[in-house]
Amino acid sequence: MSGPVDAKDLSDTPEAPDVAPAAVVAVSDSRLANVGSLQVRRALPNRGRRTVGAWCFADHFGPAEADEEHRPDIGPHPHMGLQTVTWLLDGELLHRDSLGSEQIIRPGQLNLMTAGRGVAHAEEATSGFRGVLHGVQLWVAQPSATRHGPPAFEQHAELPRVELDNCDATILIGELAASRSAARRDTEHVGLDLEVRGATTVPVDPAFEYALVVTEGAVLVEGHTATPGHLVYLGAGRDELPLATTGHSRMLLLGGTPFQERLLMWWNFVARTRDEVEAGYADWADDSGRFGHVASPLPRIEADRPFWMP
Repeated sequence: MSGPVDAKDLSDTPEAPDVAPAAVVAVSDSRLANVGSLQVRRALPNRGRRTVGAWCFADHFGPAEADEEHRPDIGPHPHMGLQTVTWLLDGELLHRDSLGSEQIIRPGQLNLMTAGRGVAHAEEATSGFRGVLHGVQLWVAQPSATRHGPPAFEQHAELPRVELDNCDATILIGELAASRSAARRDTEHVGLDLEVRGATTVPVDPAFEYALVVTEGAVLVEGHTATPGHLVYLGAGRDELPLATTGHSRMLLLGGTPFQERLLMWWNFVARTRDEVEAGYADWADDSGRFGHVASPLPRIEADRPFWMP
């Protein structure tokens, strides 16, 4: 479920790139936020850490009961300069966007929308669905080389899986142990869903910084325990990551080369300057056509005027 970010997550001015330290274990609390009818645990961004590689946003939602009275609907809203990555553990959602895409996503499938210079989308409950909804919404900051390019959408119904000792890994984006996801990536980054039962060791790239977002159970990392509602930042410089659980636990491992561009994140936009944000805001408010039209029955979501604007 997409964004938005606000002043509780980041400042309103462009921020210098985060510095990726050598291997560390730093556990931070997620911030509770409301997105539509759902309460989410916002692990990233936060005041202490803006990015992990190019990953710049991580909302963990559910498990929550969904029915006709409690619909996880998010009306049409715009994005620019980022990719949305939707990953479900339970339930289903309907994605519609201004490219004409209409795609149901279910557990084990990956939806990836590239905003580029601008796109709009809606996320809706599917007709008649009743049950548990549980998943993660992620954003990836696009680099300058692609962030002004055309929008795009792709779904991957099947993703590569790798078996490690006591761990089943699904590769959302990037590669692991010579297996590679076909999902688009504009920077060197990786996203893995790990189902761990006991002790395991995950091979990682020492050039990447990493973080864990726990979605089920608990995980022990070098003497630190994390549960849902935590972000475990791991730094860079590792070639393997030892993990341990009691029983079944599940988590996302996010990583990538440290993102070197100065970012300004506001509402549903990832930009570099206030001028870019103001132009995006005006184009959405004026319905200029930049973000297109979403064939959704839900009402458009309007943005509050950026507080720095006169």
